[in-house]
Amino acid sequence: MKKNTLPSSRTNPGKTFYEKVYELVRRIPAGKVTTYGIIAEELSIRSAARMVGWALNHADLETVPAHRVVNRNGELTGKGHFPTPDTMRRMLETEGVSFRPDGSVNLERHLFRFTRSL
Repeated sequence: MKKNTLPSSRTNPGKTFYEKVYELVRRIPAGKVTTYGIIAEELSIRSAARMVGWALNHADLETVPAHRVVNRNGELTGKGHFPTPDTMRRMLETEGVSFRPDGSVNLERHLFRFTRSL
């Protein structure tokens, strides 16, 4: 088995964990967000939310819309991996994502769940 390859019938065989994360993140439509945990669950590894974050820290932000992934509370915990601390929020606002007064994403309105697995 290749390094970072996950054995799972729900995921594409032969792809690395990072590649599988990036494929899922590319499926999140503009104006929606999902969580690290939802992505991990979609990959059949519920406890891998932190690994999803690590994968996104290494993503090519030109091809992977990592700004659309937030923590389970809607907080922008990945904002430190963007050019400036407010880049992630500005990108989401440009797509029409609304925020609560505490600065977290309004998940009731913008949460995206995958309807079919890879």
